[in-house]
Amino acid sequence: MEIDTNELRISLVQAAISWENKTGNTAHFGHLLEKLSGKSDLVVLPEMFSTGFSMQARHLAETNEDATIATIRSWAKDFSFAVCGSFLAKDKSDRIFNRGFFITPEGDSYFYDKRHLFRMGEENKQFTAGDCILIIPYKTWKIRLIICYDLRFPVWSRNTDNAYDLLVCPANWPVARANVWQVLLQARALENQSYVCGVNRIGEDGLKIPHQGDSVLLDFKGNTVIETVRNSESVVTGTLRKDLLEAFRKKFPAWMDADRFAIK
Repeated sequence: MEIDTNELRISLVQAAISWENKTGNTAHFGHLLEKLSGKSDLVVLPEMFSTGFSMQARHLAETNEDATIATIRSWAKDFSFAVCGSFLAKDKSDRIFNRGFFITPEGDSYFYDKRHLFRMGEENKQFTAGDCILIIPYKTWKIRLIICYDLRFPVWSRNTDNAYDLLVCPANWPVARANVWQVLLQARALENQSYVCGVNRIGEDGLKIPHQGDSVLLDFKGNTVIETVRNSESVVTGTLRKDLLEAFRKKFPAWMDADRFAIK
């Protein structure tokens, strides 16, 4: 069967995360992903899908070669789709990162360290901030990865000269700021003339903080392509079309008048 390179099937996997239980979480998410085999091109998980947003980083963090990423590599290969999310990571110097991953079925691996650390949750006291923008070439698409709190900072997400087609944001975004999550996702889609995907967890974490989900895929006009059921485990898949994106950018080329920014 001929593959339509104009289209990208993307799946949003919204679920509760068992607190600091890597074995249980990888087993549960693996079960959900198995059902998507042959039905998706890219599957997006919540932020810190294997542990929850834990600050017990020293004994939970892994390298890019340890069990969590090895499991993701096997999912991508066995189920024939790319897998994206974030996990608790460390380097050889024992620095700790909230690290985004994007693993393809062919075994290509891309990593992004969260730039903006959530100081209200003391993430900035234990983690090292990243300083590199990541744009992933996948199929015929260019995909930008950010993580949760990064969503609040539009300069960091700026889509200069249409450098990306899809912005992906795994998150642990709490109920208390549910409206902010929805507004910021829509704003990033509109200002960057890009598809935007936000995937959030549900349920209470180990600190008794509730999360509502509200995972959503938006088009370049801020319209909903697909969305999950609030407060429910949900797996939904939608299809993006590049021709529609390119036609809109040509018809309404606001990107050509965008301000330039330099991040220091």
